[in-house]
Amino acid sequence: MIKEDFRVKEVRELWRRWLNARREWENQAREDIDFYLGNHYSEAENDELEARNQSNVPLDRLYSAIEQFKAIITSKPPKFSAVGREDSDNNLANVWKTLLEYIWDISDGNEVFKQVVHDYAVTGLGYFYAYIDMEDDYGRGEVKFTYVDPFRVVIDPNARNKWFDDANGMMLSTILTKLQLLDLYPQLKEETEEGKMLIDEVEGYNEGETFPSNVNKRTVGSFTPDYIKDLDHGEGSQKYQLIEYFSKIKVPYYRIMNMETQEERIVDKATMSSFITEPDVMKAVEKGMIDVLEVQQTRIKLTCTLGQIVLYERILDTDKYPIVPVPNIWTNTPYPMSDVRKNKDFQRYLNKVMSLITSHAQASSGLKLLVPQGSVDDIEELEKDWANPNATIEYDPSMGEPHFPSPQPLSNSVMQLPQMIAQYIDLNMGIFEMMQGNTEVAPRTSSATMMMEDFGQRRSKSKLRDIEGSLKRLGMVIYNLAKSHYNFQKSFRIAQPNNDLTEFTINQRMYDDKSKELQTIQNDITVGHFDIRIIGNSTMPSNKWGEWNIYMEAYQAGLIDRNEALKKTEIFDKEGVLGRMDTIKQLQQQLQMAQEQIKNLSGDLQTASRESVASRKRTEVEKFKTQLKSYESDAKAKNQISMDKIKSAVNLETEKMRIANQSATKELQKGKK
Repeated sequence: MIKEDFRVKEVRELWRRWLNARREWENQAREDIDFYLGNHYSEAENDELEARNQSNVPLDRLYSAIEQFKAIITSKPPKFSAVGREDSDNNLANVWKTLLEYIWDISDGNEVFKQVVHDYAVTGLGYFYAYIDMEDDYGRGEVKFTYVDPFRVVIDPNARNKWFDDANGMMLSTILTKLQLLDLYPQLKEETEEGKMLIDEVEGYNEGETFPSNVNKRTVGSFTPDYIKDLDHGEGSQKYQLIEYFSKIKVPYYRIMNMETQEERIVDKATMSSFITEPDVMKAVEKGMIDVLEVQQTRIKLTCTLGQIVLYERILDTDKYPIVPVPNIWTNTPYPMSDVRKNKDFQRYLNKVMSLITSHAQASSGLKLLVPQGSVDDIEELEKDWANPNATIEYDPSMGEPHFPSPQPLSNSVMQLPQMIAQYIDLNMGIFEMMQGNTEVAPRTSSATMMMEDFGQRRSKSKLRDIEGSLKRLGMVIYNLAKSHYNFQKSFRIAQPNNDLTEFTINQRMYDDKSKELQTIQNDITVGHFDIRIIGNSTMPSNKWGEWNIYMEAYQAGLIDRNEALKKTEIFDKEGVLGRMDTIKQLQQQLQMAQEQIKNLSGDLQTASRESVASRKRTEVEKFKTQLKSYESDAKAKNQISMDKIKSAVNLETEKMRIANQSATKELQKGKK
């Protein structure tokens, strides 16, 4: 038999005392769950209503108010931001913002957030739980978070801080079967000195200690009902209670300062032990070139117990509890009230009024016939004949006439009570008719509607600020865990709403191409200090129509560009639309340029045409001149030929005349002789 570890004894004692301290809150919270699920009557109340033949069906206004509140608060995922405490690189702050978005995505943050808000509204207390899933990413591990059933968590009852920062400890109980434990912790298969597996020597779990029977025994979902707990689920179904005890301790860290360069870094004890033993470092410390200062830092210690043994102990690199509470109506104790508890009495009153109205309606519709004694011989025959519209009924008028007594009508004030009570429940929840889509109460203009919605959401925003305080603490825990865990190079991919992928790499090592030596580390998240914040009201819904009108007016006035205006639309593929709009704009610009070019070319063409006409005229003139010259030359040539012919003819005739004269002269001379 394994002896009980002394650490287990401490954990068990604290668990018992803290659990007893929250009993009253637990019983109230379980009843609150019953009311949310519609179980408004106890068994005794149901029997009483049935005995009076009254309706036991509640008019459940509480459920719809809770669901509307959840829808408002979780309309959109929260937006984280990172701000450097020192002169940190803004790019690294954006890396942290994107990394938080990645962790939200892989943790299915939207569904977790909805469940936490559900517990917040119904039980008064919701919980986030940040952890490292060492099986994810092929054994490298991922930082994640989930929600925790509030009944699994017990808190130091002396805590007075709203988010339990001053609590001496927190405990998380998990009920597991034997097979589940062996799968999670293989070391439990080891044999003991008695030759048994270690798990067979571990004490089992007494269910009655942690999960008491509910009054109505009808609640489901928040804890295992009795009829399921009592079932035998076969071999390996034995149950064990695993308790994770989180407490705050002081852990030594060391500030190492280089006195020459004034460079500083902070290391843990293990790193310091190996660093300080280096010969060069020891000499530098002796000469005063390196200064070492020990500082105490708060860290969370996790002690995990199973039965009478301690499974493991470890120090988490965070100063805040990884179990982050989301308290509702604060009571200055770790046991806040829920919205359901605040409105249960009004819901009971509403149920009674509706039961009364229903009973009165039943009595009024089922009329009673009063028959004077002796006026009718056979009552059974009268009942049959009364249902026949053509029946003839005999009675003794001396004894009196059968008649219906007139029921007393309910007053108008009673008939108005259900609506008044329902409105009061909505008022308590901060949910108004217009926020539920009732167009009858909506103003005529979009601007007035937006103003009314803004006023109506103030109650919800007040609660949201408390929830955002828890989200901020969750972000800080995730930041601390991620900073210590992601000390290796890792690439991330995040799917955006428009299906685009955002990719980035942390701790990216850059080496020299020639020497292959490490030159720098890009996006080194292990350095620097950042504050994680929540952008206020980032989860709240917005009036898309009103905002769209405002943005369109701003766009038309030239105050914003189309990209900013398009962000307020419900168009899924915004990037694609912007890309196509850019393409269309480019084509329009190209078309305009082409049109201008055509216009310019048209002018040039006209000018060219005019110039061409003139040119053609000049060409024709020159051609004509050339032709004239040709004609002139031809004429001159022809004229010259003619003149030559005339001259020749003249010369010929002249010669003929000369010869004739000579002949005549000779004849004359012969005659004289």
